[in-house]
Amino acid sequence: MLDLKTLTDAVGDLDEGTVLDMLNEFVSTNPSEEEAQKVVTACQQGMALVGDLFDKGEYFVGDLIFAGELLTGAIDVLKPVMGGGSTAKAGVIVLGTVQGDLHDIGKNIFKSMSEAAGFEVHDIGIDVPARVFADKVKAIKPQIVGMSGVLTLALDAMKDTVEVLKEAGLRDGVKIIIGGNPVTKEACEHIGTDAFTTNAAEGVKICQGWA
Repeated sequence: MLDLKTLTDAVGDLDEGTVLDMLNEFVSTNPSEEEAQKVVTACQQGMALVGDLFDKGEYFVGDLIFAGELLTGAIDVLKPVMGGGSTAKAGVIVLGTVQGDLHDIGKNIFKSMSEAAGFEVHDIGIDVPARVFADKVKAIKPQIVGMSGVLTLALDAMKDTVEVLKEAGLRDGVKIIIGGNPVTKEACEHIGTDAFTTNAAEGVKICQGWA
């Protein structure tokens, strides 16, 4: 069995070469599904380190994007020994940038980090009308809805989306988190959502608390 702490630290250090070497060697030993799950957990703990370093200002947006890609690559290496993807999901998220906003960097980072944390994420894209959010929530029945926006006008679109979800009877039992530059505690309360974040790593922690 490989050294889980060394793996976690390598992910936290964004040391792609070490991470992939360790994982390839691990997979070659024909490990059990249970051992593979422990390795996935170690990788996810490494992502938590990345989030902490971002919070401290030691890592930047580019580092978060790379960390998400690194985790995706790591999971791909592990898939053959993970029991055909039968691992339990942390939860299901419907995610999109609201109508009138075309920004997706923050959304994409949140998606990568959420998937690395074990969530199943349905990304419905950018400039998403409220009705499309509602239709997807009705079809997927997620535990969490994530709305992203960078422009101030996105706040109005977020409120409209929450209203449409309420009208469709889809608000109960679903947690809603909003993210992006203009979101604040006051905006969160005004829009009627459960949480807000301006930091993708923090957003994932909030979702994990709900899972």
